[in-house]
Amino acid sequence: MRVLYDLLKTNYVRMKKLILGLSGIVISVAMQAQTLSALDIVKKADSKMRGESSYSEMTMTIVRPAWQRSISMKAWTKGTNFALIKITAPAKDKGTGFVKRYKELWNWIPSIDRLIKMSSSVMGQSWMGSDFTNDDMVRESSMVKDYTQKIVNEEIVREFDCYKIELTPLPDAAVVWGKVITWIEKGTFSIIRTQNLDENFELVQTMENYDFKQFGDRLLPSRMEMTPASGKGQKTVITISKAQYNIPMQENFFSQQNLKTIQ
Repeated sequence: MRVLYDLLKTNYVRMKKLILGLSGIVISVAMQAQTLSALDIVKKADSKMRGESSYSEMTMTIVRPAWQRSISMKAWTKGTNFALIKITAPAKDKGTGFVKRYKELWNWIPSIDRLIKMSSSVMGQSWMGSDFTNDDMVRESSMVKDYTQKIVNEEIVREFDCYKIELTPLPDAAVVWGKVITWIEKGTFSIIRTQNLDENFELVQTMENYDFKQFGDRLLPSRMEMTPASGKGQKTVITISKAQYNIPMQENFFSQQNLKTIQ
């Protein structure tokens, strides 16, 4: 009987330690989750999407009820201040490009041999006739620096457990939208869905991210669909075939001369 008692006592002590240990882990994880502010979450998601620098190859397909067309392009970025996009197909648009340096945005049109400076007022306009805006493509605005962030809910979007975060523009921010709602997956901080609202808080467009793949050291969507709130059978799909992040890149790469000559 004494042996049995000692065995039961030993097992009880071990089980108690195990339960306490697991409880500690659960509490630790819960406390860590509680310490993440909306700004922390948005910073993680933004850093993951941008990186310190990037290079990507993609195809944009503009879908309309009666037709569709595709544009292939290459894009380079460095931080939030530099971006360069060069169209590689179709033939009639090939060579067209855009370069952003800080607050300046230039458009190179080889067919008329002309470099056009674009004003900030065009950032909300359609990019190449698509449902994406100029701001979407060159990432002029920052959801970290230009907005206040607030967790408004936790929701399941498709199969993803997400933070639902409301972004409200700062008073002096030069942004396109009156409000942005974004759903960020809890485990990976991947952006799953984003809704852009106008100044009257009416829905203008929704972007859904799909087909997450490993690009270097990060898991990112390889397909993004932008659908306007108005316009049946209308959307624009961007498919990313290649992406590299945190690659060596100098600021002088983002020049008007490079915009004209780079292939």
